[in-house]
Amino acid sequence: MYKTGLALFSVIFIWSGIYPKDYPTWILETFPAFFGMIVVISTRKRFPLTPLAYCLILAHSIILLIGGHYTYAEVPLFDTIKEIFGFERNNYDKLGHFMQGFNPAIVSREILIRNDVVRTRNWLNFMIVCFCLALSAVYEMIEWWAALFSEDGAEAFLGTQGYPWDTQSDMAFALAGATLALMTLSRAHDRQLTNLL
Repeated sequence: MYKTGLALFSVIFIWSGIYPKDYPTWILETFPAFFGMIVVISTRKRFPLTPLAYCLILAHSIILLIGGHYTYAEVPLFDTIKEIFGFERNNYDKLGHFMQGFNPAIVSREILIRNDVVRTRNWLNFMIVCFCLALSAVYEMIEWWAALFSEDGAEAFLGTQGYPWDTQSDMAFALAGATLALMTLSRAHDRQLTNLL
Protein backbone atom coordinates (compact mmCIF):
# COMPACT_ATOMS: atom_id res chain seq x y z
CA MET A 1 0.00 0.00 0.00
CA TYR A 2 2.85 2.37 0.86
CA LYS A 3 4.49 1.88 -2.55
CA THR A 4 1.16 2.26 -4.37
CA GLY A 5 0.50 5.52 -2.54
CA LEU A 6 3.98 6.82 -3.35
CA ALA A 7 3.52 5.93 -7.03
CA LEU A 8 0.12 7.66 -7.11
CA PHE A 9 1.60 10.75 -5.45
CA SER A 10 4.43 10.82 -8.01
CA VAL A 11 2.08 10.59 -11.00
CA ILE A 12 -0.21 13.35 -9.68
CA PHE A 13 2.77 15.51 -8.70
CA ILE A 14 4.16 15.28 -12.24
CA TRP A 15 0.72 16.01 -13.76
CA SER A 16 0.30 18.96 -11.41
CA GLY A 17 3.57 20.50 -12.55
CA ILE A 18 2.79 20.27 -16.28
CA TYR A 19 1.56 23.70 -17.41
CA PRO A 20 -0.03 24.82 -14.16
CA LYS A 21 -2.00 28.06 -14.20
CA ASP A 22 0.89 29.92 -12.53
CA TYR A 23 4.28 28.42 -11.61
CA PRO A 24 5.02 30.62 -8.56
CA THR A 25 1.59 29.81 -7.14
CA TRP A 26 2.12 26.13 -7.98
CA ILE A 27 5.36 26.10 -6.01
CA LEU A 28 3.73 27.75 -2.99
CA GLU A 29 0.68 25.47 -3.06
CA THR A 30 2.47 22.17 -3.69
CA PHE A 31 5.46 22.68 -1.39
CA PRO A 32 3.63 21.33 1.71
CA ALA A 33 2.74 18.12 -0.18
CA PHE A 34 6.28 17.70 -1.48
CA PHE A 35 7.77 18.37 1.96
CA GLY A 36 5.25 16.00 3.57
CA MET A 37 6.25 13.19 1.23
CA ILE A 38 9.94 13.74 2.01
CA VAL A 39 9.11 13.45 5.74
CA VAL A 40 7.01 10.30 5.13
CA ILE A 41 9.80 8.67 3.11
CA SER A 42 12.56 9.63 5.55
CA THR A 43 10.67 8.40 8.64
CA ARG A 44 9.14 5.27 7.07
CA LYS A 45 11.56 2.80 8.72
CA ARG A 46 12.21 4.37 12.09
CA PHE A 47 8.64 5.62 12.74
CA PRO A 48 6.15 3.91 10.39
CA LEU A 49 2.61 5.25 10.56
CA THR A 50 -0.70 3.43 10.42
CA PRO A 51 -2.30 2.81 7.00
CA LEU A 52 -5.01 5.31 7.97
CA ALA A 53 -2.44 8.07 8.56
CA TYR A 54 -0.70 7.31 5.27
CA CYS A 55 -4.01 7.37 3.37
CA LEU A 56 -4.96 10.73 4.87
CA ILE A 57 -1.54 12.21 4.08
CA LEU A 58 -1.92 11.02 0.48
CA ALA A 59 -5.47 12.39 0.18
CA HIS A 60 -4.41 15.77 1.56
CA SER A 61 -1.40 15.85 -0.76
CA ILE A 62 -3.60 15.15 -3.80
CA ILE A 63 -5.90 18.02 -2.80
CA LEU A 64 -2.87 20.33 -2.56
CA LEU A 65 -1.50 19.19 -5.92
CA ILE A 66 -4.82 19.71 -7.71
CA GLY A 67 -5.20 23.14 -6.10
CA GLY A 68 -1.66 24.02 -7.12
CA HIS A 69 -2.26 23.04 -10.73
CA TYR A 70 -5.45 25.06 -11.25
CA THR A 71 -5.18 27.48 -8.29
CA TYR A 72 -7.73 26.95 -5.55
CA ALA A 73 -10.17 29.47 -6.95
CA GLU A 74 -10.34 27.80 -10.37
CA VAL A 75 -10.61 24.02 -9.88
CA PRO A 76 -13.06 23.02 -12.67
CA LEU A 77 -15.13 20.50 -10.68
CA PHE A 78 -15.81 23.09 -8.01
CA ASP A 79 -16.74 25.66 -10.66
CA THR A 80 -19.40 23.17 -11.78
CA ILE A 81 -20.52 22.65 -8.18
CA LYS A 82 -20.68 26.43 -7.78
CA GLU A 83 -23.03 26.71 -10.76
CA ILE A 84 -25.22 23.76 -9.72
CA PHE A 85 -25.76 25.00 -6.17
CA GLY A 86 -25.63 28.74 -6.91
CA PHE A 87 -22.59 29.41 -4.71
CA GLU A 88 -20.94 32.81 -5.04
CA ARG A 89 -17.42 31.38 -5.13
CA ASN A 90 -15.41 28.28 -5.98
CA ASN A 91 -15.10 26.52 -2.60
CA TYR A 92 -12.23 24.13 -3.37
CA ASP A 93 -10.04 25.99 -0.88
CA LYS A 94 -12.54 25.10 1.86
CA LEU A 95 -11.96 21.42 1.10
CA GLY A 96 -8.25 22.06 1.47
CA HIS A 97 -8.70 23.81 4.81
CA PHE A 98 -11.06 21.10 6.03
CA MET A 99 -8.32 18.56 5.27
CA GLN A 100 -5.85 20.86 7.02
CA GLY A 101 -7.65 19.88 10.22
CA PHE A 102 -8.81 16.36 9.31
CA ASN A 103 -5.43 14.92 8.30
CA PRO A 104 -3.24 16.51 11.01
CA ALA A 105 -5.74 15.43 13.67
CA ILE A 106 -5.03 11.75 12.99
CA VAL A 107 -1.30 12.17 12.36
CA SER A 108 -0.80 14.25 15.53
CA ARG A 109 -3.02 11.81 17.45
CA GLU A 110 -0.76 8.98 16.38
CA ILE A 111 2.42 10.82 17.37
CA LEU A 112 1.00 11.87 20.75
CA ILE A 113 -0.29 8.38 21.61
CA ARG A 114 2.80 6.51 20.47
CA ASN A 115 5.11 8.85 22.38
CA ASP A 116 2.85 8.76 25.45
CA VAL A 117 2.69 12.56 25.56
CA VAL A 118 -0.84 12.88 26.95
CA ARG A 119 -2.30 10.40 29.45
CA THR A 120 -6.07 10.93 29.22
CA ARG A 121 -8.25 10.85 26.10
CA ASN A 122 -10.05 14.11 26.91
CA TRP A 123 -6.77 16.01 27.16
CA LEU A 124 -5.53 14.16 24.07
CA ASN A 125 -8.49 15.37 22.00
CA PHE A 126 -8.16 18.91 23.37
CA MET A 127 -4.45 19.03 22.52
CA ILE A 128 -5.08 17.69 19.01
CA VAL A 129 -7.74 20.30 18.27
CA CYS A 130 -5.46 23.04 19.65
CA PHE A 131 -2.59 21.78 17.48
CA CYS A 132 -4.78 21.74 14.35
CA LEU A 133 -6.02 25.28 15.02
CA ALA A 134 -2.46 26.47 15.64
CA LEU A 135 -1.34 24.84 12.38
CA SER A 136 -4.20 26.53 10.55
CA ALA A 137 -3.30 29.91 12.07
CA VAL A 138 0.36 29.52 11.07
CA TYR A 139 -0.70 28.63 7.52
CA GLU A 140 -2.91 31.73 7.36
CA MET A 141 0.07 33.85 8.44
CA ILE A 142 2.25 32.20 5.77
CA GLU A 143 -0.44 33.00 3.19
CA TRP A 144 -0.47 36.61 4.40
CA TRP A 145 3.34 36.92 4.24
CA ALA A 146 3.47 35.29 0.81
CA ALA A 147 0.79 37.68 -0.43
CA LEU A 148 2.80 40.66 0.82
CA PHE A 149 5.89 39.52 -1.08
CA SER A 150 4.14 38.41 -4.28
CA GLU A 151 1.66 41.17 -4.97
CA ASP A 152 0.67 39.90 -8.43
CA GLY A 153 0.15 36.30 -7.31
CA ALA A 154 -1.47 37.18 -3.99
CA GLU A 155 -5.06 36.65 -5.11
CA ALA A 156 -4.27 33.32 -6.78
CA PHE A 157 -2.40 32.06 -3.72
CA LEU A 158 -4.85 33.34 -1.14
CA GLY A 159 -7.93 32.35 -3.14
CA THR A 160 -10.12 34.78 -1.18
CA GLN A 161 -12.27 35.58 -4.23
CA GLY A 162 -13.36 38.82 -2.58
CA TYR A 163 -14.66 37.12 0.57
CA PRO A 164 -13.75 39.32 3.58
CA TRP A 165 -14.06 36.50 6.14
CA ASP A 166 -11.92 34.02 4.21
CA THR A 167 -9.23 33.64 6.89
CA GLN A 168 -11.73 33.07 9.68
CA SER A 169 -13.79 30.60 7.64
CA ASP A 170 -10.60 28.74 6.63
CA MET A 171 -9.77 28.22 10.30
CA ALA A 172 -13.36 27.19 11.05
CA PHE A 173 -13.14 24.53 8.33
CA ALA A 174 -9.87 23.25 9.82
CA LEU A 175 -11.55 23.09 13.23
CA ALA A 176 -14.50 21.18 11.74
CA GLY A 177 -12.11 18.79 9.98
CA ALA A 178 -10.15 18.06 13.16
CA THR A 179 -13.30 17.54 15.21
CA LEU A 180 -14.92 15.28 12.62
CA ALA A 181 -11.75 13.19 12.24
CA LEU A 182 -11.58 12.59 15.98
CA MET A 183 -15.29 11.75 16.20
CA THR A 184 -15.37 9.35 13.25
CA LEU A 185 -11.91 7.78 13.01
CA SER A 186 -10.59 7.42 16.56
CA ARG A 187 -11.80 3.83 17.06
CA ALA A 188 -10.50 2.63 13.69
CA HIS A 189 -7.25 4.46 14.38
CA ASP A 190 -6.94 2.78 17.81
CA ARG A 191 -7.34 -0.65 16.16
CA GLN A 192 -4.61 0.13 13.65
CA LEU A 193 -2.34 1.46 16.40
CA THR A 194 -2.81 -1.80 18.34
CA ASN A 195 -1.80 -3.78 15.25
CA LEU A 196 1.18 -1.52 14.62
CA LEU A 197 2.61 -1.59 18.15
